[in-house]
Amino acid sequence: MSKENFISTLKAGYSSKGESITLGVAMLDGETIAATPVNIPLKTLNRHGLIAGATGTGKTKTIQVLSEQLAAKGIPVLMMDIKGDFSGIAQPGEEKSFITERHTKMNIPFEPKGFATELLTLSKQNGVRLRATVSEFGPVLFSRILDLNDTQAGVISVIFKYCDDNKMPLLDLKDIKKVMNYITEEGKEEISESYGKISTSTTGTILRKIIELEQQGADIFFGEKSFEIEDLMRIDENGNGYINIVRLNDIQDKPKLFSTFMLNLLAEIYNLMPEKGDVEQPELVIFIDEAHLIFNEASETLLDQIETIIKLIRSKGVGVYFITQNPMDIPKGVLAQLGLKIQHALRAFTANDRQAIKQTAANYPTSEFYNTEELLTSLGIGEALVTALNEKGIPTPLAATMMRAPESRMDILTDEEILAINSKSKLVKKYAEEIDRESAYEILTQKIEEISAEVAEAEEEKQERKEPSTASVIGKSVVKVVTSASFIRGAFSVLMRVLKGK
Repeated sequence: MSKENFISTLKAGYSSKGESITLGVAMLDGETIAATPVNIPLKTLNRHGLIAGATGTGKTKTIQVLSEQLAAKGIPVLMMDIKGDFSGIAQPGEEKSFITERHTKMNIPFEPKGFATELLTLSKQNGVRLRATVSEFGPVLFSRILDLNDTQAGVISVIFKYCDDNKMPLLDLKDIKKVMNYITEEGKEEISESYGKISTSTTGTILRKIIELEQQGADIFFGEKSFEIEDLMRIDENGNGYINIVRLNDIQDKPKLFSTFMLNLLAEIYNLMPEKGDVEQPELVIFIDEAHLIFNEASETLLDQIETIIKLIRSKGVGVYFITQNPMDIPKGVLAQLGLKIQHALRAFTANDRQAIKQTAANYPTSEFYNTEELLTSLGIGEALVTALNEKGIPTPLAATMMRAPESRMDILTDEEILAINSKSKLVKKYAEEIDRESAYEILTQKIEEISAEVAEAEEEKQERKEPSTASVIGKSVVKVVTSASFIRGAFSVLMRVLKGK
């Protein structure tokens, strides 16, 4: 194994005819080899990827570098920021001595700069509000989010069909809850005639699952004004892609809400974006931090849905990148779809850790230059194993890589800086208004009130027919008394006494 052989192998593996981004340079036996830049072709970045590694090994900085490089090529980025430590990308970084030394070794220039950024939120944090309607989910996706069985999913389909047939928009969770109450109470006969009988026990189960979703904050997410995915594709006046950061640090303990949002977003992108086929560069790249939060809470049905969307969405020119501590957090079906893999160091504290390292090493190409299993535990901060797909779709040689440093700030924004970004944002203003137009809730509430009024009126008429008035009862009693034989005899007796007296 010679250094010359290493250089020729790596240069051939990471050369690109089209445009590419540079992650860093390859290392051999701890030496940084400036002649072996690790370039990833833009053409393959819609083939998805994985960034993994133990806490503190440099994953966030790697995502930052990738996002900067993509934005500089005019490719918009969407970043799911669970920990809240990514916002500094909006401000220029600072060239410190260790960064200068690092980049000198790599022979890569370093220029501090900030990038055009939008701050988005699922909650009531300051930023661009993200919402979607229940109707936009559709019955299949909504059922899968709730992890419903076939019978329960059938009821959801009936509800959507009933609302479509009667022009009742399903906008938020109170709409669908109202419909469910209606179809098992006041509207039971109407539904039974047109759509079949629905069990109250089934609707009760579905309602409990909706309430569970509601308790994780989904009532804030469902509603209008719906976010339009075209607003993720913006380019700034300098030709750089916008970096859209979804601030999720306040919903870390609400994985159901996170997975609901993610699945809806991926489905919307897939359904609304035109087919692109093989493109020279992606239309959008999505980074999902703490990806295990999606997969740990997902049912088998939901996992199948995610796997299907990941498989198909790349034809729309969209790349999806999962960030997690252990690659084994990603389901095998999804892992098999990932073209770019960036693996930072893993820690071997337990037997399970050592087993995970063996499995991780097996997911990478064999290398004549590295002992992958040993290298996984000896990588330094800001170093990673990299393998990607070349322009022909062939895996590149494994490269132990010295990663370049982010050119933007490696820290969070201050409250004042966040306020400044939001105050200039056109999207914050666009999505600030909460719209509560007439929907299924209001329509059915009015319908129920009308039904209740009709029932009350009919009951009143019925009572009037069955129970005569007091005056009528008294009149009839008087007539009955006056016409009775006893009364007549008594009256004649009094009359005779009066006549005799005369």
